[in-house]
Amino acid sequence: MKKLFSLLLFTFFGSQFLMAQGPQGLKEGNKAPLFEGINQKGQKINLQEQLKKGPVVLMFYRGAWCPYCNKQLSQLQDSLQFITERGARVIAVSPELPEKIDETIKKTDATFHIIHDKKLAIMDAYDVSFEVENQMVKKYMNWGIDIEASNGDNGANLPVPATYIIDQNGNISYVFFDPDYKKRASVQEIIENLPAKI
Repeated sequence: MKKLFSLLLFTFFGSQFLMAQGPQGLKEGNKAPLFEGINQKGQKINLQEQLKKGPVVLMFYRGAWCPYCNKQLSQLQDSLQFITERGARVIAVSPELPEKIDETIKKTDATFHIIHDKKLAIMDAYDVSFEVENQMVKKYMNWGIDIEASNGDNGANLPVPATYIIDQNGNISYVFFDPDYKKRASVQEIIENLPAKI
């Protein structure tokens, strides 16, 4: 009986421990890690330089193969005018290769900056990156999705599709972070949390 109880305790707390080891995301009030990357047009995008122009909406997405990501990116594009009217800019970050980003743009008509996260540097800095288990990678393959081919050297790593708003002081003023990839920050919520343009 003691052994069974110990096993149950280990199973419960062990799983809680493992869950706690996954990405936790950054919090409101945290200083946003600075980064630099190349966008879909081959331009160097520097967060510090972008913040000089206004707040930044930073969102992470999984890839062109993800319908939830494509829907969110399309909605952002459709409402981009309302975001830019607040003086803000959108930067999307993905582990997928630049040629796959081109596929994303064809599906979503996105005109805002989209950055290939080389070596997962940005995803790691914002604590959204996790490695997909082998069993899940095989399931994706059965569904016709090859994550490793989409990501190249980034391998079977994906982001929690988080959204951050970064104010001009470089502080995170809004966070949407949910490990459930079906749940996303709505455009309305993003706009409501942007500071009014002075």
